[in-house]
Order: sequence, then C-alpha cells, then structure tokens
Amino acid sequence: MSSTGLTRQLRTAELLSIGSELTVGETRDTNAGELAAALTREGVTVGRIVALPDRLDIVTEAFTAAFSRADLVISTGGLGPTPDDLTRESIAAALGETVEVDPELEAWLRGRWDRRGLPMPEINLKQAWRIPSCEPLPNPNGSAPGWFVYRPDGGIAIALPGPPREMRPMWSDEAMPRLKGRGLGDDVAVRTFRLTGIGESAVAEILGEEMLRRGDPEVATYARLEAVDVRVSAVGTDASGRTASDRVEAAAAIVRDRLADHIWAEGDTTWADAVGSRLSERGWRLAVEEIGTAGQVAALFGEAPWLALSRVRPGPTTQATADDDGLPARAVAIREEAGVEVGVGVRVRPRGSEFAVSIAVASPSGDRQRTHATYIGGAMGRSQSALLTAATLFEVLGE
Repeated sequence: MSSTGLTRQLRTAELLSIGSELTVGETRDTNAGELAAALTREGVTVGRIVALPDRLDIVTEAFTAAFSRADLVISTGGLGPTPDDLTRESIAAALGETVEVDPELEAWLRGRWDRRGLPMPEINLKQAWRIPSCEPLPNPNGSAPGWFVYRPDGGIAIALPGPPREMRPMWSDEAMPRLKGRGLGDDVAVRTFRLTGIGESAVAEILGEEMLRRGDPEVATYARLEAVDVRVSAVGTDASGRTASDRVEAAAAIVRDRLADHIWAEGDTTWADAVGSRLSERGWRLAVEEIGTAGQVAALFGEAPWLALSRVRPGPTTQATADDDGLPARAVAIREEAGVEVGVGVRVRPRGSEFAVSIAVASPSGDRQRTHATYIGGAMGRSQSALLTAATLFEVLGE
C-alpha cells in the first residue's frame, strides 16, 4: 500500500529502458519486449516503451511524466554502482524523497565481498540505497537490489537491473507476485489469425480503416516471418457490460468471414505445427529434397519427428525456365528412398531480382505440382521459398 493509503488497479503501464548504451545503439534492448509481452498477457495496456540515456535530468523527467500517465512504471538498467547509474536518484527526485543507506542491504552487499575474501569498494554502497516508499527486491544473481515503490498516488514503480540474467528472475520471482497481489491488469481476450497468400497491405484493405482504427476491440495486422497475422484483442468489460471475450468474438467473426480463404491457423501455431498436424492425422511421414534453397525448408521444419529425410542440393544459377519436368520424379524418388508416404521436391531458380519456386508433392492421395514466385531474392527470398513450400504442402495434405 502507498504511504497515503491509496491503491488502484494496475491497468496501464509504461516501460523505461535506461542506459546510454541503448540510445547510442551499442546494446539491443530485449528487456522491454519481454516485459511488455508479460504485462499484455495479464491485461495491462502498455502505453509507451522509452529508451533513455544516463542523464539525471532526462531520466527524472521521464519518471515524472510516466507517473502522471500510468498506473505502473517499470524501469530496467541504471542500478549499478557507478556515477552514471542514475535510476535510484531519478525515482527519488520524481517522488520528492531522499535516498539513504539501508543497513540490511549494506550488510548483504558487504557479505558478498566478505565471502570472496575481498573488501567491498565503497562506490558500491549506493546499491544499498532506498527511499521510504521502497521495498527492496532481492537479487541473488548480482549486486543490484531492485526497488518496488509504492507511489503516493496509489500506483507502483519498479526498478529492475539491466542484465537479463538478473532482470528475468527478479521480475518473475519477486516483482510479479507482488503485482498480482496488488490487482494487476484486467480480464483479457485475444484471437490471432495466421494468414498465407496475402500481404499485409491487402489484409488492411480488406478489413477496412474503420475496423483497424476502432480501438475496442483492437484489430491489428502484423507482418511476421512466417505469416501475416491479424490480432483481435480487448481488455475488461465495456460501458455496456460486454466482456472482453464477447467483444473479441464479435470482431473475430468479421475477420474470419472476410479472410477465410487465407487463414491457415490461429494463435502461435507454426508451419511445422500445421503441417505436422495434417501428417499426424493420416499417420504419414515426410521426405524432402530441396534444390537452391540453402536448406531453408529443413530449417523451417527443424527436428520434427515426421521429417524422415531432408536432402539439400545446390541450385542453378541461370535464369528460371518453365522446365521442371524432373521435379515430380525427385519427389517420388526421395519418398521411396526414405520409405515414407509423402515426398516433396523443391527447386529455387533466379528470375531477375526474385526467385521462381517449383514444388512437387507425391503422396498416396496423388501427385501435385505448384509454381510460385518470391517478391525478393537472396537469403530472404530463399526463406520465403520455404514458407511457400510449407503452404503448398499444407494445402495438398488438406485436399
């Protein structure tokens, strides 16, 4: 509970990633994405993710502004012992409190050095600082305790260390249980549709601006590596009493109706999952020979138990022609060699700045052949050829 006795439901959050190594591009921030995903699953709306340099005025201003907007503010980084580690000072300044050395934290810190037979550098003493509204968060993986701060407005601030090996356990083992005890988030409902054979801009045009801008439920498109996704989400009960699930299902029905021909899965299903499911339904296994893909089909399917054999051959360097007569024979041959039910032959050939992709499938239900074109060349084009192979195989297995 805050020092004033105020508490409030934690429905909104902002994330501050602190460290000049982030703002100059020397280090990539992975913490914020992980925290945002965890909060979203709990029904918390993340309004901002901001990277900040090690500047006291800038960091203090960021905390002050975030406190005015969000129920929950979480920072990562800036908890080290050096003068440019300024998170503690910034939170204290934003809340008008004064830092002081906590005797228990000091004893814990000195014990870390005592166990190694070394004196503790006095510069580390700032890691034992706290403010009156702060509950220290233990850090068994480093020398920087975190802060769990009960703000006077009823909100919460959390300061976590920057190194992921310290941040992750402190977040899951210390911060999250405290947050759930305070009333974290709200009921959340999500439906994600995975699409194939259509680009993100075409999806947006079909769904229409009104649907994509409505906000509640939120309908958003994402161009992923494996597919274009449409995510429908809502949080809490609206003014008319409709639950998040009710609102999401109503919007999802519209999405499904408009994009039915392109939906191949829901949720976080991968192409390996989808193809594997159709093979498992029939008790079939698969063998693949890929030519010119640099092994991207095998990489996409990974160590799937239904992939009995994967052979990778170098591809032609000349421009594509219409002559792929030998590919169906390769699909049959590798199926027989592996002793499985389904054989796939894939050939990628240059076509201008793109690739022509030919795919042959031999199975007990008949032989099929498809030809596609990528929209890009190089490594990305080869990756796209693997996705086209998976989509073709998924379609053929469903016939």
